[in-house]
Amino acid sequence: MKVYGLIGYPLGHSFSKQFFLEKFAKEGLDNCSFETFPIPSIDLFPALLRKNPALKGLSVTIPYKEQVLKFVTEISEEVKYIGATNSIKIEGNKLTAYNTDIVGFEKSFIKLLQSHHKKALVLGTGGAAKAVQYVLSKLSIEFLVVSRAKKLQGGYINYKMIDEQIMKEYSIIINCSPVGMSPNENTCPDIPYQSINAQHYLYDLVYKPWKTLFLQKGEENGALVQNGYEMLLIQAEASWKIWNNE
Repeated sequence: MKVYGLIGYPLGHSFSKQFFLEKFAKEGLDNCSFETFPIPSIDLFPALLRKNPALKGLSVTIPYKEQVLKFVTEISEEVKYIGATNSIKIEGNKLTAYNTDIVGFEKSFIKLLQSHHKKALVLGTGGAAKAVQYVLSKLSIEFLVVSRAKKLQGGYINYKMIDEQIMKEYSIIINCSPVGMSPNENTCPDIPYQSINAQHYLYDLVYKPWKTLFLQKGEENGALVQNGYEMLLIQAEASWKIWNNE
């Protein structure tokens, strides 16, 4: 039996497990299974590997996309550049870290991108945000990272600094934080939504609920909106190909 899985904490409803179990059933892959591993500390990762010697691949989600790298043996060029992984291929004692969030986000994101979308606000600083920044750089889209931190590094601002001028200048707003994710559907990033108009493009990496409060507020003001579901589909298939050398 080939075992695949997902690490993160907490996990709750798992898109990955549902996706892969449906894939296995549809494609008649009776020798494959998918498990969720909600580990409260990344330090439990080595023990998890020892207990599950049949593991061939792992998806990685919040909060371990960066923390897990200290346990891998090899990293792809993209992971080396951004410092975050969401997909690990396991071959015996060899663990290779990849990042399929990059291809997932790019292919989904560019579908609604318009010529006037030149600058982006990236809300959040975690592993997914780093994949988004990688894609924006590739597409030559200037961006500012918005952080809750009090001490800011270059290229970072905090939410209180977002004024009407910034909202006008940065017509792409990408939520890479878990704010608004189920079961906290009544929350949204703290930005001046009244400054959003039809020139804006709001992208939320969250997919549950289908339309977060962040996207609802953007849509009410005429913005283009997109959630992270298609990104998840694309990154999951990309991970499967990596795990199986397809």
